[in-house]
Amino acid sequence: MSDIDTRRQAYWRATLRLTSALLLLWAAVSFLPGWFAGELNTVEFLGWPLGFYMAAQGALLVFLAIVWIYAHCMDRLDRRFGVRDNH
Repeated sequence: MSDIDTRRQAYWRATLRLTSALLLLWAAVSFLPGWFAGELNTVEFLGWPLGFYMAAQGALLVFLAIVWIYAHCMDRLDRRFGVRDNH
């Protein structure tokens, strides 16, 4: 196997790890607050029940953070592995 093929495989593995981790975070933020809504609503956050806050605001903030983290980490991976955008 050539050096280029090895680098491509390493880049692909790193991309899959990042994507898998962020998808797991997305799934957790999407489904766990609904699953544990009763328990979460016993805790208040900024004057609102935590379950309501996570559904109304918190999940959206986490989703935005996921997009930013993905873009930032992919930029770092691209530079590390010498991948350039052809635009």
